[in-house]
Amino acid sequence: MQSYFYVAIVTLMTALLCFAMAAQVARTRNKVGIFAPTLTGDPLLERTIRAHLNTLEWMPIFLPSLWLFALYWSPVGATVLGSIWIVGRIVYFLGYRSAAKNRSPGFFIQALAVFALLLGALGRIAYLAVTA
Repeated sequence: MQSYFYVAIVTLMTALLCFAMAAQVARTRNKVGIFAPTLTGDPLLERTIRAHLNTLEWMPIFLPSLWLFALYWSPVGATVLGSIWIVGRIVYFLGYRSAAKNRSPGFFIQALAVFALLLGALGRIAYLAVTA
């Protein structure tokens, strides 16, 4: 049986990443003096919230793809690609916070990683279904 410990660690690191981004939203709110439920009024706050929400929007694509890739293809490959996704999201978050135009490198990194996971899992599952 293959070990999924590292895939589990990537999953938990993803949760910690989301928590850290939420904490950054809270710190930014305190810094600019705009509190919930208000979402607008300061460009830094708006970019910080948007970067956090964009990460949350990608998680339903990322997490199933990560685990299905690990189960049907390779836990090691899933761990590597999942780690790249996390790095991409961090680069994205930091870039977006600085200026919206700076989000592209992180987006590109994470998109490549998640599509490798998604298409890799889908291709392997389709292959196994056809050859079963």
